[in-house]
Amino acid sequence: MGSGESTTRKVSFGVDDEDRVRILRGVKLSEDVLQRMRGVANIAPERTSSPASSPQTNTASSHSASSGSQSQQGPQQRAPPSSQHSKEDQRRYEHQQKILKEEWAKMAQREMEAAKEEMAKATSRERQQTRLEAERTKQLSADEIESMVQQLQKKDSQLKALDAFYKEQLAQLEKRNLERYQQSKEQFHQAASKTEENVRPRNTEAVCAGLQAQILSCYRDNKDQTLKCSDLAKEYMQCINAAKKNLLVNHG
Repeated sequence: MGSGESTTRKVSFGVDDEDRVRILRGVKLSEDVLQRMRGVANIAPERTSSPASSPQTNTASSHSASSGSQSQQGPQQRAPPSSQHSKEDQRRYEHQQKILKEEWAKMAQREMEAAKEEMAKATSRERQQTRLEAERTKQLSADEIESMVQQLQKKDSQLKALDAFYKEQLAQLEKRNLERYQQSKEQFHQAASKTEENVRPRNTEAVCAGLQAQILSCYRDNKDQTLKCSDLAKEYMQCINAAKKNLLVNHG
C-alpha cells in the first residue's frame, strides 16, 4: 500500500457489532496495517467499560427496593374471583358451537357443489353424444334416421327426468342445511341461557378481614419494628391458604 507502484483501487469493508473492521475486499493489507487496526479496536472497549458498571449498581439497588416492596405487599393478597372458571367454560362452549356451525355449513356446501358438478358432467356428456349422433345422421337412411330420432327423444326425456331429480336433491340439501342451522341456533341459545344462570354475579366477602385489619394496625404502630407483626403475618397467610383450598374443593 505504501510503495510508489501502488495504484488506486476500490475498497469495500464491513464492521461487526463492536465497530471493528471485519471484511475488506479489493486490496491486500500488510501485517503492520492489521496490527494498527487491532490496536484501535482494543482501545474502544476500555473507554466504555467504566460507565457500564453504574447501570449494574442501579439495577441491583432497584431490584432490592422492588423485592422489599413485594415482601410488604405479600400479606395483602386476595383470593381469585370464583366466577372466572365459569366464564372460561362459557367462552369454550361458544367457541365449540362456532366450529360446529362452520363445519355444518362447509359440509352442506360440499354436497351442493358435488351435486351441481355431477349434473353438469352428465349434461355435458349427453350434449357431446348428441352432437356426434347428429353428425352420423347425415350418412344414414330414412329408417335409420327415424330410429335415431326416437332414441334422441327418449334420451331427452331421460335428461329432463335427471334434471328434475338433481333439482329435487338440491332442494332437499338446502332444507336439511336450514334445519341444521335452526337446530344449532336453538341449542346455542339454550346453552347460553344455562351458562348465564351459572355465571350470575355473586356477593363475595373479604377473606380473613379481621386478620388483615390487625396486620395493618400493627404495621402502623410499629413502623420501625415490623418484626413484631410477623406472627400476625404468618397467621394471615395460613388463613389465605385455607381459603384457597376451600375454593378449589367447592368449585373443582
